[in-house]
Amino acid sequence: MSLLNVLSQTSSMFQNFGLQIGPQYDPLFYDVMIYIFGTMLFGVFLLGAISFWLRRKGLGGQSAKEKWTQELEKYFQKEQIGLMPDEKHHW
Repeated sequence: MSLLNVLSQTSSMFQNFGLQIGPQYDPLFYDVMIYIFGTMLFGVFLLGAISFWLRRKGLGGQSAKEKWTQELEKYFQKEQIGLMPDEKHHW
């Protein structure tokens, strides 16, 4: 008898589980899923727009790319890299 009770409880548990994920489930579940997914997509879009803006404009007034190239140009001039050979470098 106990085996029969265990089997009936197990089958009712699976039946209840099937009703929870089946077509008789709460229809608001799908709406909430779509809202959450849409919010996540909007968050990713917003972070992408902010990162693009920061990459393009930088935190300061001058563009980060222009500042980086100016620093690189100063380094090249100081070390005389890419220039014609002079008396400092004998190659």
